[in-house]
Amino acid sequence: MTDTDLHCFYSLSSPWAYLGGPQLQDIVRRHRVRLLLKPYDFQAVVPRTGGIPLRTRPEPRRSYHALELDRWRRHLGLPLNLVPKHYRSDGQPPDWNKRPGWTVIAAQLRGEDAFVLSHALLRALWAEERDTSEAAERIAIADENGYDGAALQAMEGSAEVQAAYAANTAEAEQLGVFGSPTFVLDGERFWGQDRLDFVDRALAMRAATRPAA
Repeated sequence: MTDTDLHCFYSLSSPWAYLGGPQLQDIVRRHRVRLLLKPYDFQAVVPRTGGIPLRTRPEPRRSYHALELDRWRRHLGLPLNLVPKHYRSDGQPPDWNKRPGWTVIAAQLRGEDAFVLSHALLRALWAEERDTSEAAERIAIADENGYDGAALQAMEGSAEVQAAYAANTAEAEQLGVFGSPTFVLDGERFWGQDRLDFVDRALAMRAATRPAA
């Protein structure tokens, strides 16, 4: 493992974070970087940084969003429902997509590699028609992937997890994050799973210019 940190700011309701998961995992493994998952309050930050939440976009942009999702799911060969049963298009309740983010944060605070859990939660929402806003579902998903689901769920509302979520949110706004996922390497932003090739190249260049030990 190098001393390089790759920050990933995202929402646990983002189809793009789900679609980019396998490539992100490959990049992290090949470059041996430390991946810091940073779920943040997308609904609070994005309107202040220039993004436009899907439900407030004009119809032409919403229909194009669906077209792009279809293109990418076929290109990547990943299962994805264009209109998942448990995606809350009305945004209600307001914390529906924050809860699984808290689960991921809890896993990281326990010193665990939370990537597998994060991808499983995204896959559950976008490909498996599972309601990740429900505590019992999050526990089950965590258990299925080798985590202690009950312990993680019990931590979600803790001061430590909530402080980390608030810190991620503040950092995202300070950095000018306006979408999900946004990767940050050495202060440079890369917005979207379709920019992971640039993340890969930046890491390769970083390794090539690092002084020999």
